Amino acid sequence: MDTDEMQKGQTPKVPPRIRTPQSQENTVAPSQPDTLPPLPSRRVPQLPNEYSLESFDDNLDYEDPDLFSSGVHCINTSDRDMSLQVPSKATGRKNSLYSDDEGLDDDDATLWRDDVIRNQSSVYLPNTGRSSSIKEDGSQLVAVIKMGWLGKNGPQGGRYQKRWVKLDVDYLRYFDNDKDVYSKGIVSTAFITNVNSSGELKFEVATTNRTFIFRAESEAERNDWVTVLQDCTRGRYNHSLMNPGSPLIPDYQGYLELKGLRSKLYTVVTSDKVFLYKTIEDFRIGVGITSIEMNVGNIKDTDRRCFDLTTPYRTFSFLAESEQQKEQWMDAMRNAIGEALSNSEVAEQIWAEPSNSFCADCGAPKPEWAAINLCVVVCKRCAGEHRGLGPSISKVRSLKMDRKVWTEELIRVFLLLGNERVNSFWAANVPPSEALTPSSCSEDRRRFISNKYRQGKYRKYHPLYGNQEELNKALCISVQCSDVLETLSLIFCGANVNCSTGMSNWPSPLLLANAHSQPLQAEIISHNLNTEQPRSELEDMNVGRYVPPFSVSYNGFLFKTGSMARAPDRKTKEEFSRRWCTLNDGSFSYYESDKNSSPNGVLKASEIVCLAVDTPGKHGYDNTFELYSESERLYLFGTDDPDNHKEWVKSIAKCIIPATVEPLLRLSFDRIGRLKYKDGLNLQTSKVGWFALEGSTLYAYLEKSQGEEIHLRKLNELSIQQDNEVLVLVEKGRTLYIEGERKLDFAGWCGAIQAAAGSGGDTLSQQQLTDTDIPIIVHSCIDYITQCGITSEGIYRKSGVNSRVAALCDRFRLDARSLRLKEGEHQVDDVANTLKRFFRELEEGLFMSEDATSWLNTAAIKDESIKISQYKLLFNKLPHVNKATLQALINHLYCVQRFSEMNQMNLHNLGIVFGPTLFQTDGKDYTAGRAIEDLIQHYTFIFEVDEQQLKKQLKEISAINELRKNFNTKFPNTEPGGHFICTVYLEEKKDTTEQHVKIPGSMTAAELTCEVLDLRNIPVKEKDHWSCWEVSDKEEMERPLHYKERVLPIFHSFGTDSSLLIKKHLAMDAIINYLARKGDAAKHGMIKFREERSILGLGLTSGNFHDRYFILSSNSLRMYKDVRSNRPEREWPVKSLKIYQGIKKKLRPPTCWGLTVIYESKKQDKSERQQWYLCCDSPSELKEWYATFLSIQYDGDLWPQEGLQQTRASRVLPDPRHGNVSLIPLRGSENEMRNSVAAFNQDPLGVSQPTNHWD
Repeated sequence: MDTDEMQKGQTPKVPPRIRTPQSQENTVAPSQPDTLPPLPSRRVPQLPNEYSLESFDDNLDYEDPDLFSSGVHCINTSDRDMSLQVPSKATGRKNSLYSDDEGLDDDDATLWRDDVIRNQSSVYLPNTGRSSSIKEDGSQLVAVIKMGWLGKNGPQGGRYQKRWVKLDVDYLRYFDNDKDVYSKGIVSTAFITNVNSSGELKFEVATTNRTFIFRAESEAERNDWVTVLQDCTRGRYNHSLMNPGSPLIPDYQGYLELKGLRSKLYTVVTSDKVFLYKTIEDFRIGVGITSIEMNVGNIKDTDRRCFDLTTPYRTFSFLAESEQQKEQWMDAMRNAIGEALSNSEVAEQIWAEPSNSFCADCGAPKPEWAAINLCVVVCKRCAGEHRGLGPSISKVRSLKMDRKVWTEELIRVFLLLGNERVNSFWAANVPPSEALTPSSCSEDRRRFISNKYRQGKYRKYHPLYGNQEELNKALCISVQCSDVLETLSLIFCGANVNCSTGMSNWPSPLLLANAHSQPLQAEIISHNLNTEQPRSELEDMNVGRYVPPFSVSYNGFLFKTGSMARAPDRKTKEEFSRRWCTLNDGSFSYYESDKNSSPNGVLKASEIVCLAVDTPGKHGYDNTFELYSESERLYLFGTDDPDNHKEWVKSIAKCIIPATVEPLLRLSFDRIGRLKYKDGLNLQTSKVGWFALEGSTLYAYLEKSQGEEIHLRKLNELSIQQDNEVLVLVEKGRTLYIEGERKLDFAGWCGAIQAAAGSGGDTLSQQQLTDTDIPIIVHSCIDYITQCGITSEGIYRKSGVNSRVAALCDRFRLDARSLRLKEGEHQVDDVANTLKRFFRELEEGLFMSEDATSWLNTAAIKDESIKISQYKLLFNKLPHVNKATLQALINHLYCVQRFSEMNQMNLHNLGIVFGPTLFQTDGKDYTAGRAIEDLIQHYTFIFEVDEQQLKKQLKEISAINELRKNFNTKFPNTEPGGHFICTVYLEEKKDTTEQHVKIPGSMTAAELTCEVLDLRNIPVKEKDHWSCWEVSDKEEMERPLHYKERVLPIFHSFGTDSSLLIKKHLAMDAIINYLARKGDAAKHGMIKFREERSILGLGLTSGNFHDRYFILSSNSLRMYKDVRSNRPEREWPVKSLKIYQGIKKKLRPPTCWGLTVIYESKKQDKSERQQWYLCCDSPSELKEWYATFLSIQYDGDLWPQEGLQQTRASRVLPDPRHGNVSLIPLRGSENEMRNSVAAFNQDPLGVSQPTNHWD
């Protein structure tokens, strides 16, 4: 392909954004810190002024005291829990209201004397750390571009102070710590003139007359800050030169004295914020101290010239120059509070349309801006790019600040259209690879928004497009009716809003709309009277494959072989030819030499589907990589320079993947590219995903995914379906099907993934693992011996056949997942010796080489209690895989010695065998054996085992032995994934309703439900919502499992009082209908609440229910003391909660309509469980809360679209005889077995009438 042809397909470069001069209407207010807590939308209560002063540190080396320190009042007893004690001494301190750059060198030394402090009439809320648990509400979030710890140098040089630094689109802020709400300093990005690196790990941020020096912890972090700052500030300083002065438009400004300081601060009230500056000059150059969000503020008159601005975090006591000025300042700040509170009403109205709750361009939640002529609601970052288009294309207004713009008619337009409907026009043809995400960078946003609105690249073209006369006629007709989307489509496909209607009384479309009482049509036309039309030409209508606008350039010499149609064998150096290669404008070209102008060949980046990095030394050149093209050709390139090789790989990868999957570039990948896949229950449609393989982890960016990790060594199944050319990956909770669209690169992916999924070495962590992080070889051997050889005399002491043991070891090492141990085919002693040999040859050993001596020394301790404690300490120090493996093995050996009367393997004999094996010693010293004896003997104490579960497990083993003895039963195979025989009940829990079902690891709740119904020959009608329920008799609660939820993990987590029950979900139809009417997934209201044994630490009276105000949103459940509270008492992630219907009666709930909520989390490898109760006042209220919980937890997918009938039809009918039972696993203390071997005979069952739990 020649150069001219290459240039034809390139996307035209978008001109750099130039921000238009700001007016009062479209000024973006400075961002507030992102540590503000969530606030209910109604009232803001006045907080008490009396707080104590935070203790001062007398260390003179510490430069910056806590923010806003001042005087104190007497402390009320009721406020004591919010306060710190007043120190007896506080000297030598500067007020940290001034930043590091702005210290008051001329401060009076008496300013901080105790007597001065005690005479102050105001107190500031100290930094008690209480804010650390506070979370943000979506409406308060600022779009923080980057934040982190940096060292900051003061204006006089000297040592660096550690600062928490945040960057948003408008300000660079720095704080004492990451908990502070108010900054030590702010720098407007509009006045930053230059950002560059300076010396080791340092960078400079320069304004017109000041330079700020920061130091990062690493070069990569420093470079990242420089890049982000340059991107954020690019072009903004030129704008500030054209429009000198601060970008803020003050409503009131002047000097105010902040009590406690002898200096005055230049204070600016603008819109809904208050800014503090040291001087008016600092205000003009955009370098300030902090900003105060007035939506949490309250004004209080305290003295003749004094007044307080109180917030939940600090109290600011101001002193005006006169009483008259005090009144003016108070009025201005009250207006700012009113502006902040009243403006949110418009936002809430606009967000009432669910699709308006997410940015029309990138999907970010709670967008606070809108392009009123384009009828889209957008987030702050996208609004900045809209403003760069200019007001002739996009008229950007704030939902919260530009109150006057939002007429009733304009609000109705936005509610009628909504982002979803309006995007059916603006974004009808967006290629998936080009779509924005909330994390997209500024350059991608600028390009996308320009393409979308300036070029109109993605719009849905009107059928009359290109016919000006017909477009004008259609517009005149459209404005007379109510279809505003049609009018929008006509306007932005070329209709002239100022065209002649041919009617003398109503000569323009605007007048015509008003005459026909169409105010919404008139509103759209009035905002587009001077709008610039999208510039694309008619031929742009054909939307083909998206070619991203590449900016990667690289060139140099590489060695190349001829292109191939299949994967190559080893290539020698002689088979390579030296070529000059270039990567530019999205094309990879190679030339005969660097003197040639015509390339020998060209590969467009869009044609490259996979980049593979070969292992060093695979070919004649040490460092090689392979490029796979859509035309089924493979290109092999090599070099002896590893740095050059790494740079080429990085550059090509950056060129071929879209910006949305850019995190893949940070990996040291072996292979990267795009593949088609299917997942979930909808297997009809293939989707395109981006994949990268690094070590044994497959990273995947699937459709609407933020990135996933698939641990290949922990897969339950990995197989290739040759006929369909599909790679099947089965992991816990999902199955992924990767399709072979092209044979060549698909074969490479299959080979690489299979190799990565195999054992990668001789350490435990490098083995193929189960879901519980136990090596499959250990799991399989233990399961086989438990079922087939636990009573075999001399088990583990007798030798197997060496050749068979070696063959088994090799098979497991090659692919443990695919090996099934079968009775009759594999001998018990061979399997036992395979397990021992695995541990004997294990690199670093089970106990880790460096710690093995500590284990052996512990065996010599005489005091049993000290010995057990030391063993527990050493056990907790082991890596996670070692811990899981050791517990599984000792559990198995404990069970073996319990049957020593039959197998002759008591504690001592097991110690003799496994001591030298596990500690990898010569066996001459019995210390190792004694340690193993201790671990088995004290198994329940060292590993903190539930003895009831252990008894249950031993009972199961006895039942298996009895079953084998009576029926001579053979268990055909053992599977790593595990098939379990479980007891399930139909309709109610009693003996006559028991059903024993074989449950594989991949079975879902819907599949189990269909299995039981099929076994009982029960027909399923269309409206029958049969479900699988988890029922706890002890807690008197139950919950329906989600139809996609895997049954086995739920089954294993049961206590002895829990069971699985198949019955109809009578409320499901009502829940689905309610959610369809409701629209948004959120709810709030008062609920009666009770905690379990005061575990939440809320200080509530034990045994009572208390009224609490709850807010349930898409990501969290927050609990407030009452509706007026600003701070939540507690917050939980919604998707981590388990919601059960019912409350146990002994708690005496005030009503019978209750929910039991369980929250489980892990902190430092320790599980934490919380259980609490919610009581509603009516069954309808209970249904609404429960439905909203389910909708959020399962993203609205509560029931299969095809219904249970389709799920049932697609299954293979079960064999009710259980003649092919594959495995009854026995797996340590954390897995509860359920009636596995009882009563296989099937009894007839009459289905009882279900009860409605909502009445």
